[in-house]
Amino acid sequence: MLAGCVPYPPEFAERYRKDGYWRGERLGDLLRHWAAAGGDRTAVNAGRPAAPTTAASGAQDSSTERMSYAELDAAADRLARGLRRLGLARGDRIVLQLPNVIEFPAVCFALLRLGVLPVFALPPHREHEITYLAEHSEATAYLACDTFGGFRYGALGAVARKASPALRHILLLDGPDDDRNGVVNLRRLLDDPVDADEARASADADPPDPSDVAFFLLSGGTTGLPKLIPRTHDDYAYNVRASAEVAGLGPSSVYMVALPAAHNFPLGCPGLMGTLAAGGRVVMAPSAKPEDAMAVVEAEQVTITALVPALAIRWLEANAAERFDLSSLEVLQVGGARLVPEVARRIGPAIGCRVQQVFGMAEGLLNYTLLDDPDCVVVETQGRPLAPADEILIVGPDGEPVADGEPGELLTRGPYTIRGYYRAEAHNAIAFTHEGFYRTGDIVRRDASGNLTVEGRAKDLINRGGEKISAEEIENLLLAHPAVEEAAAVAMPHPVLGEQTCAYLVLRPDCPGVRGCPPEDSVDLAAVSAYLDSRGVARFKWPERLEIVAALPITNVGKIDKKKLREDIAAKLAAENGEGARP
Repeated sequence: MLAGCVPYPPEFAERYRKDGYWRGERLGDLLRHWAAAGGDRTAVNAGRPAAPTTAASGAQDSSTERMSYAELDAAADRLARGLRRLGLARGDRIVLQLPNVIEFPAVCFALLRLGVLPVFALPPHREHEITYLAEHSEATAYLACDTFGGFRYGALGAVARKASPALRHILLLDGPDDDRNGVVNLRRLLDDPVDADEARASADADPPDPSDVAFFLLSGGTTGLPKLIPRTHDDYAYNVRASAEVAGLGPSSVYMVALPAAHNFPLGCPGLMGTLAAGGRVVMAPSAKPEDAMAVVEAEQVTITALVPALAIRWLEANAAERFDLSSLEVLQVGGARLVPEVARRIGPAIGCRVQQVFGMAEGLLNYTLLDDPDCVVVETQGRPLAPADEILIVGPDGEPVADGEPGELLTRGPYTIRGYYRAEAHNAIAFTHEGFYRTGDIVRRDASGNLTVEGRAKDLINRGGEKISAEEIENLLLAHPAVEEAAAVAMPHPVLGEQTCAYLVLRPDCPGVRGCPPEDSVDLAAVSAYLDSRGVARFKWPERLEIVAALPITNVGKIDKKKLREDIAAKLAAENGEGARP
């Protein structure tokens, strides 16, 4: 086990192997079977939204890039060989920040075969997040597009290298080679005309052990910047295999990656990995905007995709079925945040497909509604645990289990739930019990059938359309502003995203006398946004509302009373929307 990671206790690892959850599989080998069995079948293509067509005229094929299973398998081998020749080796870490491009699966499988551990960063992350991820993981490389969506990721990589001495290589899709500065054109390695047998031998020269850490996902933790979540080949292979089964995937399935592929949900729940393991086809959608994504569904005859509730609502608002032929879509997975029953009830009839609720976390535990569940279960609950070996405790404030039907905090352990975050000993002592149960921070209740319904959060997180934002991280950033004396970030309700961030600020009494402190009347939302932009903070973390107050409310133990602040902003929004004050 990599230093800084918490291994599964030997008795649990032995049990998970004996019971067939862990089969000694390496994630990098998931492609091998289908590449040998049906190598000419399309494995992945880039979805390019075309003009909508009618069912009568037939769907247009809007994709210009496709890779067969054999081509994807060979590309992963070539890239693995090229990265090995650069000096990347088993156990090295690499910050991976790619959008939904067709090269994403080839890059992932190359790294998995080498045993080089991707740290899955998101495209919106900027200097604030990327420099931290590089330093904390001690990454030796950064991999991204040179430029995408108008942003220069190559320049971001150069900034990260200055901040992190261990970072030696910057690998860029379509970027220029610059040996002096360690910049490598990744496409050159992907397109290397090396002999296929030689490339495969190099890729498999020093394979990882199935019990090794395969990659790092990012937490939505409450304590500042995200924690790194180490997932092993053993545990994630089960995660992928079982999720593909519960979602009904097979060789005829066409899965559209609409959410950022670096998220756990579209990566392996079942996501692109589960689809490729089942022999289906993956479509990398360049945009999750309803009009773009629905056009890809029509053009590529997509059978299954995954959305967060905010996007599902936007699909409904876009009158999807009236504008696009979505008849191929069989299953729409919705997760990342709680899907309220009112919306869940509307999706199936409006879009013409089966809804599957998915409630889980990058740390492990996944809950699914089943495809043959009655509508009342699909609409009213978030499903039940994926594995029979998933252990669930629902406890009250005293730590004692509550009865079925009563709300409590969800604790869990199982064959694909981590035992600790990477290099986070102090936090692990809080986030995990002595018995190894992960404290999820989710408030749930369980019915007699074992289905869970999410009631809320015990942790101080803001769930903005599925993106988990640490209130503490935002507060620490705001407290660094020269005009700010105190700061509190809380969730405020939003009809589409579920929650947005509202920041309450107390300004310094001696401002603008302090050097660099702006006049009090210029500390507004635009100024705060500009300040966070200058600090390289991802845009989705910026507050959407600012409240300047004389003092923050305090609890009887001297802490900021977040409950009162949430009630305050909810009442203000209700009044502004003509709803009257809420109780």
